[in-house]
Amino acid sequence: MNFFQSIIALQVAGDWKINIAKEATDKLIVSVLFYNEAIGDDARKIIPPILLKGTAEELDEGFFTAIEQPVKETATLFLNMEQFLKQREEAKKQSQMEKDKTEKAEKERKEKQKRYEEALKKAEELEAEGKFRDAWLKVPDPADFPEQAEALRQRKSELAQKFAPDLFNVDAK
Repeated sequence: MNFFQSIIALQVAGDWKINIAKEATDKLIVSVLFYNEAIGDDARKIIPPILLKGTAEELDEGFFTAIEQPVKETATLFLNMEQFLKQREEAKKQSQMEKDKTEKAEKERKEKQKRYEEALKKAEELEAEGKFRDAWLKVPDPADFPEQAEALRQRKSELAQKFAPDLFNVDAK
């Protein structure tokens, strides 16, 4: 198999930097750096090159055997880094969505509480003016505020008792 066909046969996504230096003897030093600039994690920059040293014959014979496993492991590491970054971004988005949802629910709860308090205050003002029917109408509907339903029913009942006497009331005094 030829050199470039052997590189393609590794089936890894990334780029290669290969440097070859000749020592004073008949030995060569080959530095193979497999990298991937597309990965957003800066940890990719600290992966060291693979260093091989040998005669031309030794390198011809064992080059791909020596680099295959480390290059495949590095490619897998790059893939894991990229997946991690994507998942982390998704988690941030989800977290922001949850935060937004919580903030929205809290805002709605506060607005509902404000409407409740304003309605009760208006009912008290109308009651103080002797406008019991109007005050009764201003007391919030117990169905809209289930946690205060009993107190609201009681308040409506108290106001209803202060209405002007009913003409059809048959109680004789």
